[in-house]
Amino acid sequence: MPECELLKDCAFFNDKLDNMPGPTHLFKQLYCLSDNSICARLMVAKALGRPAIPPDLFPNHEARAKAVIIAGQRKANDQSSH
Repeated sequence: MPECELLKDCAFFNDKLDNMPGPTHLFKQLYCLSDNSICARLMVAKALGRPAIPPDLFPNHEARAKAVIIAGQRKANDQSSH
């Protein structure tokens, strides 16, 4: 996989998140520069748009990303049914 399409403006990749973990270079290599298909931030961006990415979401928080996506989809469905 090529580098992530969100790389330029990604808060994680550009060290703009609070409480950045120590081995960020390893996370960046795995999630940002290699297999970005497993990145939680990219999952949310693709499903709901970039503004929906929680500011404190780390690339390895896949379960949280799935919960954010489900909640966002439910909210969109609720709004469209009214």
